[in-house]
Amino acid sequence: MSRQNPSEPAQPWSRARLQAVLIGLVAIAVVLVGGAAILMASSLQPTLIVDGGAPPGGGLGAPPSAHPRDDIAAAPMPSLDPADATRPDPALTPAPPIRLPNALEGRGPAGVPVYGHTAEGAVAQLAAIDVAVLETMDIAYTGEAHRAWVIPGGPRLEEWDLTVNVAAFLRGARQGSVKDAATTVTVTPAGGLVKGTDGPNWVLACVLLDVRATIRADYRMGWGHCARMQWSDGRWQIAPGTPPAPAPSAWPGSKAALAAGWLTWVSAEQEVLR
Repeated sequence: MSRQNPSEPAQPWSRARLQAVLIGLVAIAVVLVGGAAILMASSLQPTLIVDGGAPPGGGLGAPPSAHPRDDIAAAPMPSLDPADATRPDPALTPAPPIRLPNALEGRGPAGVPVYGHTAEGAVAQLAAIDVAVLETMDIAYTGEAHRAWVIPGGPRLEEWDLTVNVAAFLRGARQGSVKDAATTVTVTPAGGLVKGTDGPNWVLACVLLDVRATIRADYRMGWGHCARMQWSDGRWQIAPGTPPAPAPSAWPGSKAALAAGWLTWVSAEQEVLR
């Protein structure tokens, strides 16, 4: 996160960086990268890897992979300057939209809304989990969300990227196991992608979040995050497997976000208001 004019390149969330923010010396930078974005085609539509096949226009005649989910997760993503996460540089033409559905339930396990059985529903579900955990900034609640939303065999609590970021934030802020009442964190989905699918029950979902925190001063950044999502027990959950390839984080609505392939987040509620 940064002020409007960051003075140095972004770095992962770390205790040293967060402590520096608290005393006003430098800007908070990019959250520990745990997600992925995908390059946009000339038509500004994302390349979609479907059912383990090759991307459109490539690999013609190649045999299907024996491990399509791992291939989708490991596929390299575009690189951005880390400072792009904290550098406003508005795109002159907005990215095409990704339209997200309404929640089926306003409060599901751990109080997180539950979304439907579509690829876009998986993207919305990942965003809802991220928003709930990062806005709460509470170690105990992070554990509750992990138990509710990570399938056994998925990332362990201590290795989950959300746990790592919550713990780093609280250490840097010297606030114990939960953020204090004077500290606010607001997280808003700003972009999304379906990186790939393997049948109707598995999606590599990606979200770009607009993260704003107030710790004596206001800071802001964009954070890209992806996860394997699997339809299990009637809802999307974070699935087992090697974490996806790292991805760039970009200031929402910026030229960098557009170049990296992030689609503009449009919720069903926003569509109604148009």
